[in-house]
Amino acid sequence: MHKFTPEVEELANEILAYSLDRLKTDPPLDGPRSAADLFAEVGNTITERGLGGRAALGVFTEVLAKACISTDHPRYLAYIPSAPSEYASLFDLVVGASALYGGSWQEGAGAVFAENQALRWLSDLAGLPESAGGVFVQGGTIGNLSALVTAREDARAKFPDVTKWAIACSAEAHSSIATAAKIMDVELVKIAPRADLRIHGDDIAAAIDEYHASSTGRICAVVATSGTTNLGVIDDLIGAGKAAHDRNIWYHVDGAYGLAGLCAPSVRADFNGIELCDSFIVDPHKWLFAPYDACALVYRNPEIARTTHTQHASYLESLHDGSWSPSDYAIQLTRRTRGLPFWFSLAAAGTDAYRDAVEESLTVAKNAAKLISAHPRLELLREPDLSIVAFTRTGWSKDDYQKWSDQLLEDQIGFVTPSSHQGQTILRFAIVNPWTTMADIEVILDTL
Repeated sequence: MHKFTPEVEELANEILAYSLDRLKTDPPLDGPRSAADLFAEVGNTITERGLGGRAALGVFTEVLAKACISTDHPRYLAYIPSAPSEYASLFDLVVGASALYGGSWQEGAGAVFAENQALRWLSDLAGLPESAGGVFVQGGTIGNLSALVTAREDARAKFPDVTKWAIACSAEAHSSIATAAKIMDVELVKIAPRADLRIHGDDIAAAIDEYHASSTGRICAVVATSGTTNLGVIDDLIGAGKAAHDRNIWYHVDGAYGLAGLCAPSVRADFNGIELCDSFIVDPHKWLFAPYDACALVYRNPEIARTTHTQHASYLESLHDGSWSPSDYAIQLTRRTRGLPFWFSLAAAGTDAYRDAVEESLTVAKNAAKLISAHPRLELLREPDLSIVAFTRTGWSKDDYQKWSDQLLEDQIGFVTPSSHQGQTILRFAIVNPWTTMADIEVILDTL
């Protein structure tokens, strides 16, 4: 492998120039191509003698990068976009260049210290005690799984005679909860939301009691959602917490998308009850302006997670000296310091900037809902709780929605994909990018 030769230094300058240009200019929307099409253009890029750095960079910048949709484009409104701040993106370069290991305090104390300060800010927003703490993991799926495994271990300690376990959640809970249940080999008790699309404390309590009365198993965790991915709905967090704790059950809140709203005064009250949770997750790579991938997993009592997840081996025992090693708090051992770009952005910009950026998304969402309500061919599905705006187009079939979505991307206007609600095809704008303006919304609505 090459050391830092003049040739590598020249390549480094080209990479930095490309990165800076990508940050300074409006991002392209671009779009996918077939594997056959890409192979026809670039062929096999892995060869015995190598392409050379400049040639390989050219393949990426001129072909491969353009076959990827830019998730930070202001009119990328599908799924949940990403909108990393310039501070976060730049510092991600530093993280990559620094060869930092984030699994243990011994090897990454300074980085872990910084990550923990970012986690502390999130814990304070949620109203958790000073003893709360956690770790940044890959994404919400790993965060939810790690928290739920911890919940089951806590339940096993409380109820050692129980051998069958279940998780209670909304029928509208994120797919990662069902995935976690499958991996853990536990049952999933799905609770039907009410007309407001939320699960409420009384319904959760009734479902738990019915399960305990009719099964030899026991619920080990109640999961509430603070901002569903599809519609941005916030469950009854107070009622969910009471139903769980009255029955000595772990209470987890999945806030992968929506819990970022904690920093916005206009909607803070909607999250009341989050302070009751035993664990929560929120993904900074969604609405907190960090690059992929970073999920913040926070525990009220991290010691339970540490005893659950700490890995033991002869070569690891020197790490178990009482220090805060992030790998002890989730399903992982090797980890990059994925929370550092988020920390740097928070430290550099200040939390007021985060508050203002989230509030701006909320304002755009409200105004977009008004435009849709006034549109002669569109129908607003519901007033947005957060920054997801869902609506339908009068007279359209499922195929019509897909054709429109495909054409929108082909014309490089925007990226909006169809979804569904209660068997009905819908469209939805997921507005988390502070650079998304009403002009962007209007350009897309004009095509409908």
